[in-house]
Amino acid sequence: MVSKRKYIFTIIVVVLLTAFVTLTLGNVFMVEIGQKVIISENTYRKLKEMHDKYAKLENIMQIVHKEFLYEADDETMLEGALAGSLKALGDPYTQYLSKEEYAALRQDTEGSYEGIGVYIAPSDDNKILIVSPIEDTPAEKAGLKTGDKIIRINGTEFTAEQIDAAVKIMKGEPGTSVTLTIQRVDSNGEHGIFDVDVNRETIKIKSIKAAMIEDNIGYIRITSFDMQTAKDFNNAYKTLKNKGMEGLIIDLRYNPGGMIDSTVEITNMFLDEGIVTYTKAKSGEIQYYKSDSSKEDIPLVLLINEGSASASEIMAGAMKDTERAILIGTKTFGKGIVQKVQRFGNEGEGIKMTVSEYFTPNGINIHGIGIEPDIEVQLNEDAEGYGYEFYETDNQLQKAVEVLKEKQ
Repeated sequence: MVSKRKYIFTIIVVVLLTAFVTLTLGNVFMVEIGQKVIISENTYRKLKEMHDKYAKLENIMQIVHKEFLYEADDETMLEGALAGSLKALGDPYTQYLSKEEYAALRQDTEGSYEGIGVYIAPSDDNKILIVSPIEDTPAEKAGLKTGDKIIRINGTEFTAEQIDAAVKIMKGEPGTSVTLTIQRVDSNGEHGIFDVDVNRETIKIKSIKAAMIEDNIGYIRITSFDMQTAKDFNNAYKTLKNKGMEGLIIDLRYNPGGMIDSTVEITNMFLDEGIVTYTKAKSGEIQYYKSDSSKEDIPLVLLINEGSASASEIMAGAMKDTERAILIGTKTFGKGIVQKVQRFGNEGEGIKMTVSEYFTPNGINIHGIGIEPDIEVQLNEDAEGYGYEFYETDNQLQKAVEVLKEKQ
């Protein structure tokens, strides 16, 4: 039989142990006792703050279920809340990506998708701006041009705030078509509005086009910077070099950008050891992208214009600051910020967010400003096109050849 003294001592030990668990381990663990859970005061405060913070959203959902005339789905409302929270930041490049949007974006970086073949961005007046149509795609064949603004799709008005929804509609099954209402400013500054039907196709992006023009001058056009671009550029460069290339024109006109690693890898081929670009995040953290000491010592000319953006401007900025190449054409687009795409949630969703700004080797941020060419040349209005296939009327390319001939 247990003595009374021993019994009291046992109870005291149990009480002390319980207090110890509650006051110390309770900061890490929750202790379940019957129908109750004991948590630390710090954890309680955090939970209360979270409840108070999101109570309005929960209340709205309850009101919707009680009074909204039509069916309402909690998941749809929550996804809308997530998208709206990022949209409220006011940055057109920051957005919540649904499972479908995230998968489509990853597909785009791999070099193919189904749609009309056009790069778009938000404009300053809240319209959907065409940065550039992709070469040999339905958008280019339909006559869409850099600077055009899409104001309606299939008769429905869309603004830059609805750019994701617009992309969804423009993409679709090959063989189907979409009607775009385009606003275009002509050379006299007059605004014209017209409809154009564009067929959808499977868009396979060929980011590299190469040719030997004349007098051992090589030409490589980069249409975008995706996962395969650096490898394809290197192969094209080697082929031209084996044919006796003595000078190179890199054409970045209407290149809307892409992956920073891709443009750095190509730019590195032509620079001495140093900085290609660097990015600066909100925290102040700086990330440098550098070139090594080995370089291809060949005369270079870069062709740029208002459709050259983002990663294209990283290359153009590095070449200009280091005086490694002569830039010919017109001022670039002016996008000097970097977006990070990351997985979010457990259902395949994602987030694309502006996380840093980039600088040229001389510490210049060109966002909203662009890069001025060394030699300004406007493409003639009567030019049939641009690139080596249109050499006879492409006066910007002709100027590039002229400059390289002087260097030989």
